[in-house]
Amino acid sequence: MPTGNSAADYYSAMRSPEENKVSSAVVAIDVKTGEPRWVFQTVHKDVWDYDIGSQPTLMDFTKPDGSSVPALIMPTKRGQTFVLDRRTGEPVLPVEERPAPSPGMVPGDTRAPTQPWSVGMPRLGFAPLKEADMWGMSPIDQLYCRLKYRRAHYVGEFTPPSIDKPWLEYPGYNGGSDWGSVAYDEKTGILIANWNNTPMYDQLVSRKKADKLGLMPVDDPNYKPGGGGAEGAGAMAETPYGIVVSPFWDEYTGMMCNRPPYGMITAIDMHTQKVLWQHPLGSARANGPFGLPTHLPLTIGTPNNGGPVITAGGLIFVAATTDNMIHAFDIHTGREVWNDVLPGGGQATPMTYEYKGKQYVAIMAGGHHFMMTPVTDDLVVYALDNVN
Repeated sequence: MPTGNSAADYYSAMRSPEENKVSSAVVAIDVKTGEPRWVFQTVHKDVWDYDIGSQPTLMDFTKPDGSSVPALIMPTKRGQTFVLDRRTGEPVLPVEERPAPSPGMVPGDTRAPTQPWSVGMPRLGFAPLKEADMWGMSPIDQLYCRLKYRRAHYVGEFTPPSIDKPWLEYPGYNGGSDWGSVAYDEKTGILIANWNNTPMYDQLVSRKKADKLGLMPVDDPNYKPGGGGAEGAGAMAETPYGIVVSPFWDEYTGMMCNRPPYGMITAIDMHTQKVLWQHPLGSARANGPFGLPTHLPLTIGTPNNGGPVITAGGLIFVAATTDNMIHAFDIHTGREVWNDVLPGGGQATPMTYEYKGKQYVAIMAGGHHFMMTPVTDDLVVYALDNVN
């Protein structure tokens, strides 16, 4: 069972030792007793909203000596993919504790001196941001993003929250991998993961300023929608600070400040832990500056939430992107073999099934306000030619 990070998301001083042990972790629960068997933590003292949004994917991992280990694959928002023994929680592939920025910049709220890195698996992510990575629709937009980058506190991954100025959170709280998880094909030993490349631009604010901004918890009688929540500015009630969370973007054009791609799909050979292929996922057809769709079928890689499914015939079906499309890819080459436009956002994982000798692929095209995709109640089902 994956866990969230303890409230408040961006301030940890009030958390108990028990919370610090099990937040942003995978926990195995004995179904007969309800007692935990083991805990594996993916982030220590998490103040970046790096809760585990994905469900574990199960596999039998073959070790170099030929023995088999019942394992689970746990993707994370950090782009770190942990492969663990289901019986004990011990890493099947190497994990290192590496130094992290500490003790922190907020009085009384210290950071963990190290964080776990899954060095045995490829990282679902890119290198740390540099000013040269800033991007824009025009030279003025790029300059604006460069100035935002210079203004922010940023020392790489796990940059601690700050009060005096914004800090860059990269990877952002939407991943890496968020909901939907990954898919594993037992026949080929190939793991398929779609993931995000979207930094965040965050700042802690004093309680006085939070009150002035109208930030309040959702159970407050005076709460109004938009007055604080998980996907934007929040009250962080009963702490000294509120939080202002936003994408790292040019708020005038609505375009991200880091250059694309913003979403990717990757195939990993689990026998060798090597990347077989990788390319951007999602087009610009429903996206553009000022919120206007370009209607251009340019594959730029868009933010995506929702996982893939693999058929026995070697096809990957995945939607997830903000272009409201569903795609089919060849698992061996990554070549797109089919796509279709959905009536709403496909922020869900497709499922496949057989009925009366015919195979079907179904997806709930319900959309999502956070992804700014059309919200519908449409269930879309496609028929494949034949099961063979």
